[in-house]
Amino acid sequence: MSKFEFPKLSRNDIVTILADSQIIAISDRDLVNPNPDFVADLFARILSHIDFLHEEDYEQVEFAALEQLENPDLHVDSARSMKLYNRMKEVVALVDCPKRFTLKDLIRPETDRTEYFLSAILNFCLHRETKMNILTKVVDQVTDIDEQRNRWEDRISQLNAEIAEYNEAREKELPLVQEVDAKVKELRQTIAGLNNQQMSLRTSLRKLKEKTGEMEEKISSAEFALVQSVQESANLRSRIVQSPDKLQVSKKLSKHLAQMQAIQEQVNSAKSVDRDFKAVKAKLADDGVLSRSLQAKLVEREGKVEQFNELKKQLEKDRDLKFEEASKELNNVKLEVESRRRDMEARQRDVEAAVAEVDSITAKTTSIKESGASHQKQLARKCEEIMKEFYQYQNSIRFLLPMPDGERQ
Repeated sequence: MSKFEFPKLSRNDIVTILADSQIIAISDRDLVNPNPDFVADLFARILSHIDFLHEEDYEQVEFAALEQLENPDLHVDSARSMKLYNRMKEVVALVDCPKRFTLKDLIRPETDRTEYFLSAILNFCLHRETKMNILTKVVDQVTDIDEQRNRWEDRISQLNAEIAEYNEAREKELPLVQEVDAKVKELRQTIAGLNNQQMSLRTSLRKLKEKTGEMEEKISSAEFALVQSVQESANLRSRIVQSPDKLQVSKKLSKHLAQMQAIQEQVNSAKSVDRDFKAVKAKLADDGVLSRSLQAKLVEREGKVEQFNELKKQLEKDRDLKFEEASKELNNVKLEVESRRRDMEARQRDVEAAVAEVDSITAKTTSIKESGASHQKQLARKCEEIMKEFYQYQNSIRFLLPMPDGERQ
C-alpha cells in the first residue's frame, strides 16, 4: 500500500493549497503569529473539508453534560475546543505524524508547530485527493470498457445471426440442388440407354443392308435366269412337235416354273425385308429425333445445373467470406476483450489496493474516533470532578477569606 509523506510545506505552499482547495483564504502574515481563534477556525475548516468534523456536530454541544456543571454557558467554548482538540489528535495520529498534537497547540499555538501540523494534514489532503482522482478515472474506464464489451457482444450476436441465416438458406436450397442432381443423373442414364439402343439399331440396320444386298443379288440372278428360262421356253415352244420329246420339254417347263415360283417367293421375301428395313429406318430416325430432343433437354438441364452450381459456389464463397470476416472480427474482438479484461483486472487490483488502503484508513479513523469519544467522555467526567472539587473548595474557603466592606453591609 502506498504511503504519503508530509514534508513541511512553506507558508506560500500552505496558503496556495488552502486557496486551491477552497478551504479558506489567508495570507502569510496570518501564519506568522497565529492566535487561538484563527487556529481553531482554520483546523475546523480543514477537518470539515476532509469529512472528519461536521459543522453541525462542531456547533452542537452536549447540553446534558453541561447541565451538570455550574454556569454551563461559560463552558460552551471549552466543550467545542475539547471536541476540536480530540478530532485534531485523531487526525494527527491517523496520518502517522511524528509529533503529538496537544491542547496547547490550540490554546497557545506556535508558528512552527502550527505550520508542521498544517503540512501533515494538507499533505494527507493532497494524497487523499490524488487517490480519489485515480479511483474516479479507473471507475470511468471500467464503465467505458463495460459499454464497449456490450457493444462487441451485440456485434458478435449480429454476426452469429447472419451466419445462421446463410446456413439456413443453404439448407433450404440443398433439396433443390439434390433434386436437380438426381434429374441430371436420370437423364444421363436415359441417354446412355438410348445410345446403346441406337448402337443396337445401327447394327441391325447394317445387317439388314447386307442381307438386302444379298437378296438383291439373288433377285437379279433369278430375274436373269427367269428371262433366260422364258426365252428358252419360247424357243422350245416354237420347236414343240408331236413327239416323245414333248414330255421331256414339259418337264423342263414345269421345272422352270417351279424355279420361277421360288424366285418370286424370294422376291416377295426381299420386298418384305425392304419394308422391314424402311420401318427400322423410320424408327431409327424417330429415335434420333428423340435422342436429339433428350440431348437438348440434357444440355438445358446441364446449363441449369451449371447455373445452380455457380449460384451454389457463389453462395458458399459469400458464406465463407462472411464467415471468415466474422471469424476475424470475432477473433479481434476476443483479443481486444481479453486485453481489456487484463487491463481491467490490473486496474481492479489497483482499485482493490486503493480501496483496501481507504478501508484501512477508515477503520483506523473509526477506531480513533471511538477511542477519542471514550477519551472525551473520560475528560468530561474528569472536568466535572475537577469543577465540583473546585466549587467545593471555593465554598469551603469562602468564610475564611476577608470580605469587602460592601458585602459585609
